[in-house]
Amino acid sequence: MMDEGQAVAAFAALGQEHRLRIVRHLVTDGPEGLAAGQLAEAVGISATNLSFHLKELSRAGLVGARRAGRSIHYSAAYPNLSALIQFLMRDCCQGRPEVCAPAVAALSACCPETA
Repeated sequence: MMDEGQAVAAFAALGQEHRLRIVRHLVTDGPEGLAAGQLAEAVGISATNLSFHLKELSRAGLVGARRAGRSIHYSAAYPNLSALIQFLMRDCCQGRPEVCAPAVAALSACCPETA
């Protein structure tokens, strides 16, 4: 479970345009992620700039890295991103589920259950 300090660090990391773009791109790429060069090109920043932003996102626990041959592949840290969403929604509703229904529906739409 994410605590307030971790949430603050995550939001601080996401509070920059390039970092938010990087995380959103990695989320859509799935668990395999992308090589650094591909990611830099996809989000439209230099490799040096990407490295700086990835360091901040990694420090906040929002991205992970793994070596794949001679390159490093970066991917979204889905468990930590889920924990951040749970942190925000943990005390939602105050007994009124209709308050949270739009957020739940949005998440359900992106990840439909399979039979």
